[in-house]
Amino acid sequence: MLLSGGTSSTTENSAPAPSRSAKASGKASRFRHWRRQRPFVGGLLAMLGGVEMFFSGQLDLGHLHIQLGIEGLQATVIPIVLVLLGVLSVTMPPHHVFYGVLTLVVAVYSLVGVNMGGFLVGMLLSVVGGVLVAAWMGPPGAKRGMWAG
Repeated sequence: MLLSGGTSSTTENSAPAPSRSAKASGKASRFRHWRRQRPFVGGLLAMLGGVEMFFSGQLDLGHLHIQLGIEGLQATVIPIVLVLLGVLSVTMPPHHVFYGVLTLVVAVYSLVGVNMGGFLVGMLLSVVGGVLVAAWMGPPGAKRGMWAG
């Protein structure tokens, strides 16, 4: 080895096996790079808002089952659409403005269709997520025209 000055049974060309922390930091670095290439936080907030609306639409208070809309169909469809829009905005970043605007429209409509938008919490999460998705400017350092098509 270099510091001990003695010879070693291993050759100098062989590198030590990477430790678990090195593998974990490599995965974290790859995830960080992937996350920065798309509107991740906005899509995540839209998904969380949809999940919150879904569970608030299935709410039971004693013997009272709270559902608004046509037989509760809207209380199921709107949250699923919001989760789907969140997933699509994260997986398909070139279409982020379209998905962001659709998320905003569906989230505002949920105020009427799903228990006051999941008691306002789900609607606010989805509206903030939709705004972040629509306002996303692309990866840092990339030219805006690259994402246009």
